[in-house]
Amino acid sequence: MTRISDRTVLFADLRGSTALFETLGNAEATSVVTHCVNALAGPVKDQAGQVVKTLGDGLMAVFDEAESAVQASIQMHDLLEVMVSRGSERGASSGLRGLRLQLGLARGEVVEMAGDCFGDAVNVAARLLDHAGDNETLVTVDVLQGLLPEMQQRFRSLDRLVLRGRVEPVQVHVMGGRRSAGAEMAATQFGDVATVQEPDGLRLMWGGQHRVFANLQMPVVLGRSPQAAFCVDDSRVSRSHARLDWHSGSFQLTDLSYNGTYVRFNDGEIVSLRRGACTLHGSGSIGLGGSPADPASACVSFDVLRFADTQPQPFLPLP
Repeated sequence: MTRISDRTVLFADLRGSTALFETLGNAEATSVVTHCVNALAGPVKDQAGQVVKTLGDGLMAVFDEAESAVQASIQMHDLLEVMVSRGSERGASSGLRGLRLQLGLARGEVVEMAGDCFGDAVNVAARLLDHAGDNETLVTVDVLQGLLPEMQQRFRSLDRLVLRGRVEPVQVHVMGGRRSAGAEMAATQFGDVATVQEPDGLRLMWGGQHRVFANLQMPVVLGRSPQAAFCVDDSRVSRSHARLDWHSGSFQLTDLSYNGTYVRFNDGEIVSLRRGACTLHGSGSIGLGGSPADPASACVSFDVLRFADTQPQPFLPLP
């Protein structure tokens, strides 16, 4: 029987499962991943959703209401966080501690046939995972419009993203992350922090390219795809390798690749991002698929710009 209806489609993907197979072996790693995926199906059922199928280290589900799908995504993140935390307390392998969850949600007309689902919303939700960082939930604007106002406020716009296999860009929003305990402790321990002037732009340079992006132009995708806002045509670079966002008054770089992204700051420190993120400051270089210390790597130079620093300062007479 074929059914056509408007549904919210959710794709969940566990990242870091490859490391489990390397550290635990096939049998034990398969058991751990299967247990995690089965556990993630719980919030789907709690929110009146339907698990369409499991996908090795992920799952696909559909919901009648967008609000239910988003609530399920929140519960899924919380559930994995508890599982990883408990595993860490019990001396679990580094592979388990490194598990991360990416979620993509889209809404639209879905064709349900022979126990599976098809349609543009299915394709879009799956492709959103290409742009999701660690523990991120990405939703289309159609999902956002189906949420209560207080839930909508938890999301910020990533503007229009070009998804693989799709001609028209898609308006995408990301659920805001929780404030870390460390940040809260710092605020209470040291009182108000001195106001730091927000940067005005970010300069990127690679090969013959020299471009400056303002915060309003974010997000910017770096990758091998010709549709990437900053294209780096190198075989070691993924089509959508990394994403630059403007968040909380700073430029944030998120790795979206399988080979990793590396940042070398002007003090020589190198930060390795594996589906992680970091805030860019000062100047340095971004290695796509290899460390900036490797001369063969595709490295994009960056400068965080504050235009006020380049303006002439008023003359102050001596007292």
